[in-house]
Amino acid sequence: MQVTLSNAEIRKLKAQAQRLEPTFKVGKAGLSDGFVKSIDEAFAYRELIKVKFVEFKEEKKTLAPELAEKTRSELIMRVGNVAVLYRRKPAAPPESPQPPV
Repeated sequence: MQVTLSNAEIRKLKAQAQRLEPTFKVGKAGLSDGFVKSIDEAFAYRELIKVKFVEFKEEKKTLAPELAEKTRSELIMRVGNVAVLYRRKPAAPPESPQPPV
């Protein structure tokens, strides 16, 4: 479900990410199932998530794209020990009209 983003969209997301604090931190457990599930659930509330690599700093170049794949998101950027992931929120289903009483 990868959505291709234009360069303008990527620049806009990078600018937004500058103001974000890291929401998640990769620790000793690495990319455990629980960690991936937590990020996946967070995408229900926000489209842009910042992840800081506290541990596994040497493996961040391979772990960041892997995390994006596991969460069905897109890796917007990776700077230092921080990665920014993006997943567009699904459109809300239209409200059905209330049946007459």
